[in-house]
Amino acid sequence: MSKSAAEKWQTDLASWSIPQNILDQAEVPPWVHPPAMFALPSSIAESPSHRKAREALPLNGSVLDIGCGGGVAAYAVAPPAKKVIGVDHQKEMLEMFAKNAQERNLECEIHEGFWPDVAAEVPVADVVTVHHVVYNVGNISPFISALDSHARKRVVIELPEFHPMTSATAGWEHFWNLSRPQSPTADDFFKVVQEMGFPAQIEKFSAEFPLDQSADEVAERTRIRLCLPLERLSDVQEFLANQPVPSKRDLAVIWWDKV
Repeated sequence: MSKSAAEKWQTDLASWSIPQNILDQAEVPPWVHPPAMFALPSSIAESPSHRKAREALPLNGSVLDIGCGGGVAAYAVAPPAKKVIGVDHQKEMLEMFAKNAQERNLECEIHEGFWPDVAAEVPVADVVTVHHVVYNVGNISPFISALDSHARKRVVIELPEFHPMTSATAGWEHFWNLSRPQSPTADDFFKVVQEMGFPAQIEKFSAEFPLDQSADEVAERTRIRLCLPLERLSDVQEFLANQPVPSKRDLAVIWWDKV
C-alpha cells in the first residue's frame, strides 16, 4: 500500500536526521538559530509571497505570522495590516518581533510555543503567513489544518524549493563521508496540501539571500551546522574557499483562500 503524501513527507524529513554518533560530538546544538539571522533588514525586498499576502488583506487588517522570527513576513504587509500576531518557540524572537511592532506603531500580540501546540490560545487573523518553517515539521497535517482554521481570508506559505540543509550536502560528504537525502521538496509539500483538500496554488521564484554575512560568519555557522569542534574552523574556512557561493536561492510560495 502506497504512502499518503503526508506520510511520505514525514518519512522523507526523518531521513535528514543527523546520526547520533555525529550529533554527540557537537559542542552546541546544530539546529539553533541565532536571533540576529532573523532581524529585519533596513528594507524588506518585495516578493511573490508578500504580494500574495498583501492582496488578501483588508485595510487595517490582521496578519498571523507562524515561526515569526523578527517578523519579515508580517511587516512586509503592514500596511495594510494594522495588527500583527507572532508565534515562535524562541522568546528572543518574540521580543524582537514586539519591538519591531512598537517602532512601527502597530497593534501586536505574541505567543510563545510550537505550532500547532499553542493554536488554541492564538486568535484568528485575516491572513496567516508561514515563512521557512515547514521543513522543521514532520507531523504536517495538524500543522496545516491549524493554519487554515486561523485564517479568515488566506494562508500563505513560503519555503525553499529544496530542503534548506541541501546547501550543506558537500560539507557533510567532505567532513563526515555522509550522504544527504534529496527529498522532500516544495512540490512534495504542495501534494500534501492538495491531498488535504485545500484549493492551493504554487509559484516558484528566486530571491537574494536576505542577510549579508562575512566569510568568517558563514564559516562559523557552517562549522556548527556540521557538528564540528572549534578547532576545525580553519578546515571549514579552507573547504568553503573552494566552494561556489550562490547569490540567490530558489523558493516557492503556496497559498489558498478560505472557501
